[in-house]
Amino acid sequence: MLKRGISFVLVLVLAAAMFSGCGKQADKPEPGKPALKVGMVTDFGTIDDKSFNQGTWEGVLRAGKEFGLETRYLKPVGTTEADYMKEIGNLSDAGFKLIVCPGFKFETAIFQAQDKYKDTKFVLIDGYPHKGDWAPVVKENTVSIFFAEHESGFLAGLAAALQLKEGEFGFIGGMEIPPVQKFNWGFQQGVKYANTNYGTNVSMKAENVIYQGTFDNVAAGQQLAAQMYDRGVRAIFTAAGGVGVGSINEAKARAKAGKEAWIVGVDVDQYGEGVYEGNKSVILTSAMKYIDVAAYDMIKAEKEGKFPGGQILTFSAVNDGIGIPKTNPNLSDDVYKKVMDAFAKLKNGSLKVSDTQGDLLR
Repeated sequence: MLKRGISFVLVLVLAAAMFSGCGKQADKPEPGKPALKVGMVTDFGTIDDKSFNQGTWEGVLRAGKEFGLETRYLKPVGTTEADYMKEIGNLSDAGFKLIVCPGFKFETAIFQAQDKYKDTKFVLIDGYPHKGDWAPVVKENTVSIFFAEHESGFLAGLAAALQLKEGEFGFIGGMEIPPVQKFNWGFQQGVKYANTNYGTNVSMKAENVIYQGTFDNVAAGQQLAAQMYDRGVRAIFTAAGGVGVGSINEAKARAKAGKEAWIVGVDVDQYGEGVYEGNKSVILTSAMKYIDVAAYDMIKAEKEGKFPGGQILTFSAVNDGIGIPKTNPNLSDDVYKKVMDAFAKLKNGSLKVSDTQGDLLR
């Protein structure tokens, strides 16, 4: 009787172990080596911001599910270096030895953290560690990832111009920082490329290119979009996080009233955020950075013992790191084909997009 009782208990223990360990047998850690735990510290905004935080977290979740890893994110109470360091420390102390941080605001925090937590590895997206002097210091336990936003913006600008063919376009950015600026510059080059090569007639005036100054002021984004639409702008490219969400809200309100108001989304496919009636959406297309892929790839590299520590990587058309959504009912098949032709040229190097300021479209 006792023997049967012991056997029953063992069965329960084994069953509990099977259900608590989400990973496959092959993903179990080596004897004596702790299981990989992956953490993320959010930038300003929320984990469901339909933009940078969300894209990063989706990549972490995908890796966690595929490799059977424990994942967790922490949202700082503020956006100072001290706020970020506190949550990085909390994750590292809890055994999360791979930490993903999205955004340039983490640069000085990671500069400190890569020395303070030498047994922890860091993935810094859209930034590189420095002590405040802008001189990159990427240690062996850190990898910095950047994107060719100008290429992504170019493709979105080309698509929007080809689809609408004529009229005024606008741009609403968050903070005037390089990634946001490159989106703007690339977008304008994409519009100009369409005008030159396909006979479209789209313009952008200086008054319709605005940097709001934050990434979380939803009300300001809605107000700025309203002003642009009132000036006759047909489509607005938003690279502004929560500010962009406000712009999308304004576009949806106008669309519901039967008015034309298009948005070009950013970072992730924002089609769903723009839905206002059934499956109608104000999102014409989106300038995508495959943030989720970048986060996933770095976690996968760590799992395989190939973490590219000490490196600064760029995700571009060459390595399929940027693009526009493959499906969007607001773009015709012909437009998508033309955009993919341009993508192929970016990929093989026969087409170049500048990542510096050019003349505003007139």
